[in-house]
Amino acid sequence: MTLLRFSSRRTIAAVAAFAFSAGGAAAADITLNVASMNDPFGPAMAKIAGDIEAKTGVALKVDIMGYGELMTKTSADFAGDTGGYDIVTMDNVLTGQYATSDQVIDLKPLIDRDAAELALDDIYPAVMNSLGGYEGKQVAFPFEGYANVLVYRTDLFAAAGLEPPATMQALQAAAIKVTDRDKGQYGWVANGQKGPAVAQDWMQYNAQLGGSILDAEGKPAINSEANVKSLAVYKEFFDKAAPPGAVDYDWGGREESFRQGVAATMQTWSVGAAAYGNPEQSKVVGKFAVMLAPPGEGVPPKYGVGGWGLSINKDIAPERQEAAWKVIKYLTSAEGQKALAEVGAGGFTRKSVLADPDLVAKFPFLPVIAASFEKGDGDYRPRIPEYPEIQDILGTAVNAVLAGNADPKAALDDAQARALELF
Repeated sequence: MTLLRFSSRRTIAAVAAFAFSAGGAAAADITLNVASMNDPFGPAMAKIAGDIEAKTGVALKVDIMGYGELMTKTSADFAGDTGGYDIVTMDNVLTGQYATSDQVIDLKPLIDRDAAELALDDIYPAVMNSLGGYEGKQVAFPFEGYANVLVYRTDLFAAAGLEPPATMQALQAAAIKVTDRDKGQYGWVANGQKGPAVAQDWMQYNAQLGGSILDAEGKPAINSEANVKSLAVYKEFFDKAAPPGAVDYDWGGREESFRQGVAATMQTWSVGAAAYGNPEQSKVVGKFAVMLAPPGEGVPPKYGVGGWGLSINKDIAPERQEAAWKVIKYLTSAEGQKALAEVGAGGFTRKSVLADPDLVAKFPFLPVIAASFEKGDGDYRPRIPEYPEIQDILGTAVNAVLAGNADPKAALDDAQARALELF
């Protein structure tokens, strides 16, 4: 997933001698290199590095990077068979690419071996599948799951006599009603920036309105009637309720617009929800609520699931693979997940952690995430090997519509033709 982009790049080393034993194989003095996205779980993982070492006997060196740098460095490591990184955080949309490139190990045999220890029933099935599952393989273990949710301004809705929107159509009507351009108040915000930002946000709205990027045979259906209609709805949101300049917003601009009180509603990944109640980051403390993302009228509710899994590099030695698996088991256990949540990781995978009384008291929106995961959809962004190219194609087409340079039908006809060339 690709939500929060932090500007800093940090390398945290937690190095110490240790003795490690797993599966009868002894290992000592192993320090694992972790390639981590700079979403909140990166710094959180660094904060508890000492605890991880104490629990597993394995030291970690966590390299925290922006999305582009993470892709560049891990791709070079895989292509060169250098084994520079032992554990890699994998964006769930790259599952198909990872599964077909033979660059990381299939975790299925290890999962089967340690099934009782892993308490798999505690992990939401939609999360287990979408954060690493692909055609019988498990190329990553679910680490930080995000739910697509709607956040809205309770004070503005109350003043306008509005109820929380139950459908996408109600959301759009409410967003237009609370927009007051003379006061600099806008009803809605989303990503409009050309590239992954607008492609990912529109695919979420498209799914909620009944559209789909692929047809039943798994081939591109980008210019379907449902998709064209949903893109027209997305443009109408921008034209009638979004702040000026939103067509250039990525995740950071969108989030800031809501936190600063400029926009009254926003669909977003749940990982950002804690920040809205933090007075050091937000001007809407006590004035917002988190709720399930509303489906289109007559569309069965399915809620977007995204996030990150942990993969093990196939090029590292067997003893390092075993040590990596031991670290992954701890980080994804109920104990590890709670420890990460307490220091602000923001993602969840387990039912027991989302129901933990201490965490619910601290983050009252956790039941919304749990309900989202129960009916989660991790495939509205197709997790196929061709996903990166399809995302680029959509990112250009949708932005062109928002910028007024193309109409929805023509833009998606062109995108469909380009996508078919990939198959």
